[in-house]
Amino acid sequence: MITLIKSIYTSFVLKQPVLVCLVMAILLGFFAMQTKDFKLDASADSLLLEDDKDLKLFRETLERYATKDFLFVTFSPNEDLFSQSSLAAITNIRDEFKSLEPVDSVISLVDVPLVKQIEGTITDVADNVRTIEGGGLDIEKVKQELLNSPIYRELIISEDGQTTAIQVNLKDEPEFRDLQRERNQLLIKANAEGLDETEQTRLDEILIEYTAQKNVIDKVNHDNIIDVREIISKYKQYGTLHMGGVTMITDDMITYIKNDLIVFGVGVFLFLVGMLSIIFRKLRWVMLPLLSCFYAGLLMIGLLSLVGWNVTVISSNFISLMLIITMSMNVHLIVRYRQLFNDFPELSQHELVLTMASKMVWPCLYTALTTIMAFSSLVVSGIKPIIDFGWMMTIGLSVTFLTSFILFPSILGMLAKGTEKPGSKDEFQFTSKLASMTEIHGNKILIITVILAALSTYGITRLEVENSFINYFSDSTEIYKGLRLIDEKMGGTTPMDIIINLEDAPEEEDDSSEEGEFEDFDALFGAFTEGQDEIWFTPERIDTIKQVHDHLETFPAIGKVLSLASIIRVGEEINEGEFDAFELAIVSKNMPDEIKESMITPYVSEETNEARISIRILDSLKDLRRKELLEQIKTDLVEKIGLAEDKVQITGILVLYNNMLQSLFKSQILTLGVVMAGIALMLVILFRSVTLAIIGIIPNILAAAIILGLMGLLRIPLDMMTITIAAITIGIAVDNSIHYIYRFREELPKTGDYVKTMHYCHANIGKAVFYTAITIIIGFSILVLSNFIPTIYFGLLTALAMFIALFACLTLLPKLILILKPFG
Repeated sequence: MITLIKSIYTSFVLKQPVLVCLVMAILLGFFAMQTKDFKLDASADSLLLEDDKDLKLFRETLERYATKDFLFVTFSPNEDLFSQSSLAAITNIRDEFKSLEPVDSVISLVDVPLVKQIEGTITDVADNVRTIEGGGLDIEKVKQELLNSPIYRELIISEDGQTTAIQVNLKDEPEFRDLQRERNQLLIKANAEGLDETEQTRLDEILIEYTAQKNVIDKVNHDNIIDVREIISKYKQYGTLHMGGVTMITDDMITYIKNDLIVFGVGVFLFLVGMLSIIFRKLRWVMLPLLSCFYAGLLMIGLLSLVGWNVTVISSNFISLMLIITMSMNVHLIVRYRQLFNDFPELSQHELVLTMASKMVWPCLYTALTTIMAFSSLVVSGIKPIIDFGWMMTIGLSVTFLTSFILFPSILGMLAKGTEKPGSKDEFQFTSKLASMTEIHGNKILIITVILAALSTYGITRLEVENSFINYFSDSTEIYKGLRLIDEKMGGTTPMDIIINLEDAPEEEDDSSEEGEFEDFDALFGAFTEGQDEIWFTPERIDTIKQVHDHLETFPAIGKVLSLASIIRVGEEINEGEFDAFELAIVSKNMPDEIKESMITPYVSEETNEARISIRILDSLKDLRRKELLEQIKTDLVEKIGLAEDKVQITGILVLYNNMLQSLFKSQILTLGVVMAGIALMLVILFRSVTLAIIGIIPNILAAAIILGLMGLLRIPLDMMTITIAAITIGIAVDNSIHYIYRFREELPKTGDYVKTMHYCHANIGKAVFYTAITIIIGFSILVLSNFIPTIYFGLLTALAMFIALFACLTLLPKLILILKPFG
C-alpha cells in the first residue's frame, strides 16, 4: 500500500508538477468564489449548550415574557442634567432616534410619566399625567421623584442624578419571532425526545429560513447602529454619550472579529516574510511558504463558506493557527531540503525533492495527526462553538498537510536546483549550547523539572472558571466604556431572571365596589403591563414577590431589581401607603391590553402561575464569583424566604454562560485524557516503543501543566478561550518531540553514541525545531493586537507554553533519552 501511494505520488506530483499546479489553481479558484458567503456569528446562540436544561427554561422564559429588542444610550451632560440645555439636548436626541426607520419608540427622561407632581388619588393623577416635556413642573421636585422612584431609579436616571439613559425600542419582527419560536420548540423536542422524519425536515427548512432572515435583520441592525452613532457624535459637545444593548454588543463583536481576521492576517503575513527572510535569506524560501499559507487559508475560508459554517468569537483564530502551522511544516521541509542539498550535492532537483518528501512525510504526517488529535478532542467539550473550532482546525490541518506535500514540492520541483550555502559554525549556536547544557547540567534540568511540576500541580488546584463580560473588552473600546458606565451608574450590565412558581392560589374575594376608584391607574404609565384576572393577585402572592424582591436588593453584586413589586410600590406612593393585592387586581383588570403588555406581562404569567423578578448583575464588581452568587441566591430564597426548592428557577444569559464554562472545566479532564491517550497511542505506533511514547509526551504535558499552574497562581480565570490552551499546547508542541525523536533514531546507527547523536540532532533538526517553535510563538503573540481580551490571553499564554515546550524539547527530552537509552 505504501509503495503504491509512493508510486502515485512520484508519478503525478513530482513528475507532472505543471498539471498538479493547474488542478490546484482551478480548485483554489472554485473555493475563492465561495468566500463571498463567508459569515461571522457573535450571537448568544453561537455560545450556548444545546443540551443544557437551563437553555430550555431560558427560551421558554423569552417566549412567555416576550420583550422587544432595544438599544440604550447613556448621556452624562457637561451641565446639570436638569438644566434647560441638557433637557433640550435629550429631547433633540430622542426626536432624531425616533426618525430612524427601524425604531419603534423611544423612552427618555423628558417623556416618562410622573406621578407625584400633583396631589390627589390615583384617579386624579391618572387624569393629569405629567412629563418634563409637558412643562409647568417644579424641576427640583421632579428630580426628587425620579431619584426615589422604584422604577426609574437606575433605569432612567443614575443615583447621583448626573447620568440618564435613553431607551431605543426596535420594531418587532413578528414573522421572525414566529420562526424563532417554532425553531426553539423543535430544538427543545429534539433534545428531549427526538424528532420524526417530518419534524426533522421542517426543522431543517426552518434553520435555513431562520439564518436568511437573521442575516437580513443583522444588516438592518448594523446600519441602524451606524445611524445611532452618527446622531450621538453630533451631541458630543453637550456631554459624554455611550451606547449599549445586546444588539450593539453582538454587532460590535462581529466587527471586532472581522478586524481581527484582517489584523491577524496582515500581522502573520508580515511576520512570515520577516522571519523567513532572516532565517533563509533567499527569495524562493520566502515565497514558497507564503504561497502555501495563502493557498491553505483561502481554500479553508472558501470551504467554510460553501458549507455555510459560520465563524464565531472562539473559532475566529483558526486562520492565524492554520497559517502558523502551515508555515512551521514548510520550514521543516526547507531545512531538510537544504541539508540534503549540502550532504548529497550530486542529486538532481527531482531526486532532492523526492528524498525530502519521502524523509519528511512520516514525521510530518504524525505531527499533523497528533495536532488533529488535540483539536478533535475538543468535540467532547459539549459546547457548540468549541466543537466547531475543533472540527474547523481538524479539517484545516488536513488541508495544511496536503498543501505542504502537494503544492510545495510541485513548485519546488519546477525550480532550478540553485545553490545552498552551508551555514558556518558561528551562524547559529543556540541549539548547540542547549545540547552542551543538557550534557553537562542534565541532572539539574531534572531537578528543576520536578520543582516546576510540583508548583504547577499546586497552581492547577487553584484554577477557577469565571465569565466577566465587561472584562472581555479592552478599556479603550466603546463596549467597555458603555458597559462600565451602565454597570457603575445604571444598575448593572448582565441581566438575569428569577422565576417563582406561585401555584395553590387562595380563593379570590369578589368585591368590585372600589373598581371605579382605580379605573384610570392604567393611564398613568402609558406603556407598561399585561392583564390577569383578579384571582391571581392575592395577598400571599404579592407578599412573596415583595419579600423576594427586597431580599435580592440586599446582594452587593445585584444592581437594579424590577418586578411586580416595583409597580405596587408606585401605587403605594400615589395612594400614600395603601395599595394592596385587591386594588392591584382591580387596576389590572381595567388596563388596556397595550399597557398590560408592557407593565404586567414582563413580570407575571397567570397561565403558569409564575412571577418573574428581573435583576441586573454588577459585572465589574471586584472578586465577583458568579457560580457562588447563583448558588447563594437559590439557597437564600429556599432557606430565608421559605420557598420550595422546585418552585425557584434562575435563568438568563449569565446562567447559560456559567453552565458553558463549568461544563468546559469539567470536560478539560476528559479532553486532556483523550489528547494524551491519543497522542501516546500514535507515538507507540510510530516508534513501536512505550518508553519512547512516554519520553515524547512528558515535555509537552509539563509545558501545559506549567501554564495552567501559572494561571492558577496568578488568579487568571479560565474562560471560553483560555480553557482550550492545554489541549492545543500538547497537540502542537508534541510535533517538535516527534521530529526530534524520529531524527535521533535515524542518526544513532550512524554515530553509535547517544551523546554524539544528541549534538548532531541539536545542530540539524534542533534548528528546524527552534525555527518552527519561534514561528509559532511569535505567531500566537500577534493575537495581542485583538480588542477581545480572552483572545489576547489565549495568544500570550499559548506562546509562553510553546516557549516552555521548546526548551523542554531541547533539554528535558534529550536528557530522558540519554538516561533511558530507548534505542538500546
